Parts: sequence; structure tokens; C-alpha cells
Amino acid sequence: MSLRESHWANGGALYDPTLVDRVDEQLFDPRRWQAQGAWEGSVSGRGAVLYLTRDSGDWVLRRYRRGGFIGRWIDDSFLYFGAARTRSFRELRLLDLMHGSGLPVPRPVAAHYRRSGLSYSADLVTERIDADKLSDWLAREPVAEGTWRDVGQMLARFHAAGVWHADLTAHNILLDRAGHPYLLDFDRGRIRAPGPWRERNLARLLRSLRKIRPQVSAVDYPDLQWHWLLAGYEAAAER
Repeated sequence: MSLRESHWANGGALYDPTLVDRVDEQLFDPRRWQAQGAWEGSVSGRGAVLYLTRDSGDWVLRRYRRGGFIGRWIDDSFLYFGAARTRSFRELRLLDLMHGSGLPVPRPVAAHYRRSGLSYSADLVTERIDADKLSDWLAREPVAEGTWRDVGQMLARFHAAGVWHADLTAHNILLDRAGHPYLLDFDRGRIRAPGPWRERNLARLLRSLRKIRPQVSAVDYPDLQWHWLLAGYEAAAER
């Protein structure tokens, strides 16, 4: 898709012109959506996420926030090195590339940055996928063997395309009602040449699954499920 840029005195936006006719700062202002009664809810995390209800399809609005120790002091401010290097523009371009290639990711709508001196804040809008986090599924019901294999096959597709996910965890894998998997949150993600990062990516996911295991009450998490995932991954990688 051919993305379009729009800039103003203290910021700018990158957007899909087939989804939005034009953009301004109001598009990324939660107060505007709240005034229209279109603010469904929010969740906390590395990014502040709002679910926006629309007649033509729901959107997700995410404000970029820092994690870790620095995030306690500088919540949503980043050093500005040009519009193209903002986290929102980079993620939108990567999403546009992946979505255009048929990978199961949220469809990108628009990215935004707002300058303040040498720093900036940023937002991202994507279409909402009607699905739940894999971590929530694990806490609620067993995940079928076929679904685990599908997750593995999905990850193999991303890796074959050279997509490195900066935070591959069970919280960033979605399953829809039919059990079809999707991947989201590509902040700081990028395209890389083949290498050992793929194994490290999978190891990060395994640590995530084992970390949430003590919190799982409805179903235990056996290592067998990880073997199902790897079987799906390896089968897809061999094609």
C-alpha cells in the first residue's frame, strides 16, 4: 500500500489514504473519541491502548510509552531524530509491509508524532482484530494441539520473511474464536537477515509461557504443548 505523509508545525502523521481521507492531531486525541462515545475501554502495559468503536470497523489507538526504570521518569517522551525515525512511523511501515505480504498482523491505519523541543511523543492506530491474547486463553481453557501447531507455523512464516519481533511473548499472540493466530506489537521490530536471532526469539516466547504458568488456574501448561508449537514451526520451515 502507498502510504501518505502529512506534516504540521509540531508534528506529523503517516497514514493509509484508503482508510482515512486526511489526518490531524484530533484523530489521535482520546478526548475526541470519548466525547463521541466511541471509547470502549483501555488497558495498561508498555503502551497505553484504547479501543475505538466505529460503524465501519473498530480501531485500536496506542500511545508509545517507555518500559523499565527509565519509564518511571520519562513516560512517553523519546529523543527526536527526524520523522522517519520515530517509533510510530517505523512500526507503521513495517506493519504495512507485513500486511501487504499476507502475514497475520493488524492492518495499519495511521501513525503520529508530536514534537516538543528535542523530544517527541507518538501514537499508532490499527484495525482491531476480534481475538484474545494467548495468555488469556491459557488461563481460561486448554489450547488444542492443532492451535499450538498453527502458532508455530505462523511464527515460521514471520521468521522466513526476516521479521524480528522485539518482544515475542504470549501477550502479543492473539487467537480468534476459531483459534487462528495473529501477531501484534511490532514496536522496535525490524527485518533481519537469517541468523541465531530466530532461536532467541522462540526462547523468549518459551520464557514468557513458563513465566505465566504459575498464574494459570484453569489449565496446566505442560512442555508437550511447546513441542507441538515447535513441530508446527519446523514443518512450515521445511516447506
